[in-house]
Amino acid sequence: MNTFLVLVVAMALDGALGEPKWLWDRFPHPAVLMGRAVGYLDKTLNNGSSQWVKGVLTLIILVAGAWLLGVILAQFGWLVEVIVAAVLLAQKSLAQHVTAVADALRISVQDGRMAVAQIVGRDTSDMDGPAVSRAAIESAAENFSDGIIAPAFWFLLGGLPGILIYKVTNTADSMIGYRTPKHEEFGWAAARFDDVLNLVPARLTAAGIAALYGHLAQFSDISESALQHRSPNAGWPEAAMAQVLGVALSGPRSYDGEMRDFPYVNPEGKHDVGPDDIDGSVSVLWRVWVAVLILCTLAGVVIA
Repeated sequence: MNTFLVLVVAMALDGALGEPKWLWDRFPHPAVLMGRAVGYLDKTLNNGSSQWVKGVLTLIILVAGAWLLGVILAQFGWLVEVIVAAVLLAQKSLAQHVTAVADALRISVQDGRMAVAQIVGRDTSDMDGPAVSRAAIESAAENFSDGIIAPAFWFLLGGLPGILIYKVTNTADSMIGYRTPKHEEFGWAAARFDDVLNLVPARLTAAGIAALYGHLAQFSDISESALQHRSPNAGWPEAAMAQVLGVALSGPRSYDGEMRDFPYVNPEGKHDVGPDDIDGSVSVLWRVWVAVLILCTLAGVVIA
């Protein structure tokens, strides 16, 4: 079975089953195992001098380990490739988590804060309803790129080694890539390599969202908004999502008790964002997901 068709089956499996709680209550999820590996290297190497060099060494160890594991697993055939790829994709679970924020927000702002705190890293205790909604939509857009499009892209290019290298790098970035005193030097390599790996997928995600909703003519506006974003990649899917939904995203938010005055993405869009807009973002995710599934199926059939 060619790589495109393997990806199609993996996407369909993930879209149907998501993250079975009964399974991951009994066994550690691969993302958890990756996190443990990153945590061990952080604890072991992130001390003393030469932290930048140790951070590069950490990245090399993680990438080499992911590549070797991918090569070994690929020897067991397409069924193992399907299962591993499906586990490393996150379409259904992402949609469920984002939808849960909309459902909670319809109950109360406090419930919305509690739900969105599960999927974002910013402070949520003082958020109002629109801030909760923006955070959920931003998470939907960014994680669609990071959790579905990018893993699929690197699987198509590099098979199991490609997707595993991407996922372990993304995990490392989420754990040690923050610009804090502890990780400013040590996490630099992981953060920059993650930026490189997401460079193309983030823009493909934005283009896909825009194309499916007839907004390619406004892609220059999407690009302009994306370039104002603090992240070199996250701004692209967020800007496309904001344009399609007609809302303003990003903007001021608090991290660790410190308010940061980030610019809005699509600032002319609606600022009074609500649960219906969150649901709209989930609809966008599924529509683009279906389009990717169809394109990969056609490509797989042509190649077969």
